[in-house]
Amino acid sequence: MTAGTDAHVERFTELRPLLFTVAYEILGSATDADDVLQESYLRWADVDLDAVADSKAYLAKVVTRQALNILRTSVRRREEYVGPWLPEPILLDERDASEDVVLAESVSTAMLVVLESLGPDERAVFVLREVFGFAHDEIADMVGKSVPAVRQTAHRAREHVHARRHRFEPVDSARTAEVTEAFLAAASSGDVEQLMTLLSPDVVFTADSGGKATAVRRPVKGALAVARLLSGFNRVGSIHPDFRLEAGIFNSLPGLRIYFDGRLQGVFVLDFADGVVHDIFAVRNPEKLTGIETERPIAR
Repeated sequence: MTAGTDAHVERFTELRPLLFTVAYEILGSATDADDVLQESYLRWADVDLDAVADSKAYLAKVVTRQALNILRTSVRRREEYVGPWLPEPILLDERDASEDVVLAESVSTAMLVVLESLGPDERAVFVLREVFGFAHDEIADMVGKSVPAVRQTAHRAREHVHARRHRFEPVDSARTAEVTEAFLAAASSGDVEQLMTLLSPDVVFTADSGGKATAVRRPVKGALAVARLLSGFNRVGSIHPDFRLEAGIFNSLPGLRIYFDGRLQGVFVLDFADGVVHDIFAVRNPEKLTGIETERPIAR
C-alpha cells in the first residue's frame, strides 16, 4: 500500500465528503461507498499531481468508475434480495439536511429508491449531472461514453426520475420535532387514532430485512393499516424492558433508531409530504445498520 504525498492526502481529504456522496448516490450503500473511496485513494496516491489539471473531476471519474463496477456486479444480488430493497441509511448533521436542498434531496431515501429503478449508466449520469453539475463532456469521460450518448442518457434519466418522485420537503426543525415527538408518543402508546392524524391517507410502510430479521415482506399501504402496524411498538415495549426510540436525521429526513435486547434493531425514516408522513422506510437488515451510529459528512 502506498501512502502518497502530503499533497495527495490533503486534496483527497478535502474532497472526501463529495466523493463519498458521489459513490453513495450511485450505490445506495455507505459500506460499498467506503470501499470505493479506499480503492480510489490507492489509485490517487500513485498519480503525478502535476499531470492533473482538475483534481475534483479526476477523482470523481475514479470514484464513478469504481462505483459502476460494483453496481454492475450487484444487479443479480439485488434481484435475488429477500423482500423490498432499501438503501443503507446514513446519519447526517442537520445542517447538511437543510442548508442545501438539492444535496438533501439527492441523498433522501425516497430519491435513492427511485434511482434504484435506473440502469447503472443512467444512475451515474443522472447523479453526476443533476446533483454535482458536471458538464456532459466531463461525464462522458467518467463513464466511457460519447457526449451525445451522455446527453441522451441524462435526458432519459431526468424524465424517469421526475415522473416517479414526489415533491421533496426540506427538514423544518420546528415542525419536524413536533411531528416526530407526536409520532414517538403515539407509536409508543399504541394510539391508532392519534397515529392516523400524522399519516397521509395513502401512506406506505416499506421494510427491508433481507430475510435476516423479522419484518413485513410487502409494503403496507393506507393510514389505518400502517397505524395498526405501528401500534405494535406498544407491545414490543411491554415485552422488552430496554426498548427505546431515539430521534435523528437520516438521509436528510427525520427518523428513529429502535433499540431493544441490548442492541440496535432498526432505523425508521419518515418522508413528509404536505406536513404529514407520506412514506415510512424501515431498515431492519443488520448488515445495513453497522455504520448508522457514525455521522456522515456529505457535499457536492
